[in-house]
Amino acid sequence: MIKYRDLIRRNPNIRFGKPCVRETRISVYDVLNWLANEMTFQDILSDYPELTEKDILACLAYAADKEHKIESV
Repeated sequence: MIKYRDLIRRNPNIRFGKPCVRETRISVYDVLNWLANEMTFQDILSDYPELTEKDILACLAYAADKEHKIESV
């Protein structure tokens, strides 16, 4: 699994502390939402040239890890 901790950061001064890609204002939620709405990696990279394929994979890894840590009640 990609080491998302190197690419996903939280800063209370950016997007209200939501996890974002590096020092951008692009949140993990944004990237996941684009993918869920059938944007391809290439579509995202074309629209947001500041992102890399590794950034998108880091968002997916972050979401997978977060899902893994959710405890059932």
